[in-house]
Amino acid sequence: MQSVCACYLEAPRQLAEAGTHTVSVDEMTGIQALERIAATKPMKPGQEERREFEYKRHGTQCLIGNFEVATGEVITPTVQATRTEQDFAAHIAATVAADPEASWIFVADNLTTHCSESLVRYVAQECGIADDLGKKGKRGVLKSVATRKVFLTEPCHRIRFVYVPKHTSWLNQIEIWFSILVRRVIKRGNFTSVANLREKILAFIDYFNRTLAKPFKWTYTGRPLNV
Repeated sequence: MQSVCACYLEAPRQLAEAGTHTVSVDEMTGIQALERIAATKPMKPGQEERREFEYKRHGTQCLIGNFEVATGEVITPTVQATRTEQDFAAHIAATVAADPEASWIFVADNLTTHCSESLVRYVAQECGIADDLGKKGKRGVLKSVATRKVFLTEPCHRIRFVYVPKHTSWLNQIEIWFSILVRRVIKRGNFTSVANLREKILAFIDYFNRTLAKPFKWTYTGRPLNV
């Protein structure tokens, strides 16, 4: 926990002095495109707003979000139907492509797709590592989750990962931003299709970056909490 918190505290200096991006990344899955079967009645004097409780389901979307710790912006989001290991690796590749010469630190949880074979191969390619990576389940870097994590967290790599401990998803700053998205867009939203849901999520991200984005005031240092 202390290493994750130190990473957050160092993010502004890393970006200003070395051009290194520190990004909190995670998926928000199963976002439902719910359409109310009747229009909402707006509030008026003597009457509160009235919302229809019945709805139609139009499917779900998954948001893979990036929260830039130093600026508070949500960058290069991916909104689509799936979140496979290939999807996550492609999302990281698209994020790095936004500033291809820079160094990147990604703070992530311990989901296996966050330390997959696809991700290891991508990082090795981008960092110019030509060594034999081994074979998944058999040998080398690719052998297990543990060996892949050791490779992905290597400090000398231009693209590296910092993993929060298990059961500490609250340490991941993108989770705070997800709660903002739920309150502002998802909870009271009315979506006519998954395409409409995707459009409204991306429109809110654009609005957030233009008008609301700022770094979270992170005060926790990783020390045990007194109970």
